[in-house]
Amino acid sequence: MEEITEAGIVYVLTNPAMPNLVKIGMTSRENLDARMRELYTTGVPVPFVCEYACRVEDCAKVETALHSAFAPNRVNPQREFFSIDPEQAIAFLRLVSREDVTPEVERGIEKTATSIDLDSGRRLKKKRPRFNFVEMGIPINSELKWRRGSETAIVTSERRVRFNDAEISLTELTSRLLGKDYNVQPGSHWTYNGRVLSEIYDEIYPSADGDEI
Repeated sequence: MEEITEAGIVYVLTNPAMPNLVKIGMTSRENLDARMRELYTTGVPVPFVCEYACRVEDCAKVETALHSAFAPNRVNPQREFFSIDPEQAIAFLRLVSREDVTPEVERGIEKTATSIDLDSGRRLKKKRPRFNFVEMGIPINSELKWRRGSETAIVTSERRVRFNDAEISLTELTSRLLGKDYNVQPGSHWTYNGRVLSEIYDEIYPSADGDEI
């Protein structure tokens, strides 16, 4: 039997009210406004932000591939939310993209939200400070542990660590250990005294979206 494919759009969304979460979804509809209205319900405090969206030859197949790839980071098996850096999904989509339609999705989001909604989202999205180990209660010479193996890094300053006798940012080190050529937010990949760094960060800087270390 011949496999049925359907062209459509796969999108990567974030929401300032849901820090560190990424929504990966798809639609085969031409009318994006309707899909955006479905996503922005009364249960969502502020509109989503489109990080990237593209047309692909088989939207269901591409979405399934992404969901499978990031299954270990899926928050709820019945929801399309993942605890990943948006760039992890975007890097894959750029390989299969037929057309970048991010501006089109952004316009759809703007049409479904009022100016008050959009202003509220922008205020919530204001950047928190970059990671500062000392401010987070992690002293110089503290040991950070890699959650996926036995590697450790030693804090050498407010923003840098030592790994294999070289000083480096934790973002760069995390990307290197994961074999990625793009920045990966490191907070969920390291622990200090048994606590995940992203949890410590959220306690110190409790509002809006975090920045890279």
